[in-house]
Amino acid sequence: MTTLYFMRHAESVANQRRILASQSDYPLSEKGKRDAAEIAKKFSKEHHLTRIISSPLQRAVQTAEPFAKLFNLEIETNSDLIEQHLGKFTNMPYEQAIVDPDYQNNKAQRWNWVPAGGGESYEMIAGRIERFLQSLDHHAADNHILVLSHAVTMRLVRALLENSIPEYNTDLAENGEIWKIQLGKLKSKHSVSVLSFN
Repeated sequence: MTTLYFMRHAESVANQRRILASQSDYPLSEKGKRDAAEIAKKFSKEHHLTRIISSPLQRAVQTAEPFAKLFNLEIETNSDLIEQHLGKFTNMPYEQAIVDPDYQNNKAQRWNWVPAGGGESYEMIAGRIERFLQSLDHHAADNHILVLSHAVTMRLVRALLENSIPEYNTDLAENGEIWKIQLGKLKSKHSVSVLSFN
């Protein structure tokens, strides 16, 4: 059976500055780099990996790097794991976005909300996450995959795996948070356990 470990990247410069990074390519902060290395070290004492797949954005790849080094694995990238495109809100400070009348402040009402300026709705993100999950080998023996992604994307990952779409949990994974899932058939309810290494 395939075991997935979904991880939100460690703290980025955008997180540190309270900026909506969207698909802009911010690196990890110095704290983020330290945290990623420490989490990887702790994770490696209890778990093993056979693959690492990451969003192509720098903050995700940099979080994956200490895992790749410890497990002697290449980092594969997949654009389906990228963060939500926030259109005109990309690179905007949180405080500025939340007072804009075009911004959907109600997190529970974002399934069909398409941010102005070419953004993505949650429904659109769920489509690419479902495509990613379908691409995985669900039946490979001893398949342990670390998947590096982003806050909003992981919100939709959880909804898909818990089979609650179009409903979703409005909480966000913290920077560096890891979820463990035994991958079964899609459209079935999976159990998601949170691993704490912070």
